[in-house]
Amino acid sequence: MVPVDQLWMPVLLSAVFVFVASSVIHMALPVHKGDMQKLPDEDAVGEAMRKAGVKPGDYLLPCPGSMKEMGTPEFKARYERGPVAFMTVMPSATPAIGKSLLIWFVWSVIVSFFVGYLTGLACPAGTGYPEVFRVAGTVAILGYAFSNVTNSIWKGVAWSTTFKFVFDGVVYALVTAGTFGWLWPETVGPA
Repeated sequence: MVPVDQLWMPVLLSAVFVFVASSVIHMALPVHKGDMQKLPDEDAVGEAMRKAGVKPGDYLLPCPGSMKEMGTPEFKARYERGPVAFMTVMPSATPAIGKSLLIWFVWSVIVSFFVGYLTGLACPAGTGYPEVFRVAGTVAILGYAFSNVTNSIWKGVAWSTTFKFVFDGVVYALVTAGTFGWLWPETVGPA
């Protein structure tokens, strides 16, 4: 067993490498360019939402008051008439990309921490690169890639968009696994 406190270097460095890989994927490659679509008559929809007093939060349209209401003919007719939407309304402000990037980096450190923790339980010091890569990669895929699938299952996100994010997650997992395999300790140091 390798204690996670002895894996701070691969934890932090893999998070840095994932941050760089995600920057390349999202800024240099056109992979995610068509993920979101513009609403028809966007200004009128925005004005209607302002007039209705829509506040930041997550919304379902139409939204039943209960499971019982969801089964009524009237509510089913609302679904049939449409539109049906899951919508996240954010605070009105210029997007704080710096804050989002910081949170993304912290998230990458958290994923790498758990990759280190579980890989440390499965792989003793001195384990070879292929075995560390396999275990770390499996854990990282769970953290980065498969977490996106529920968006298509429950929120109607296009499967093509989800598959792109799964692909991104696999890239991040491979980067993480490679970093852990490269920096895996030969021996366990003093506690």
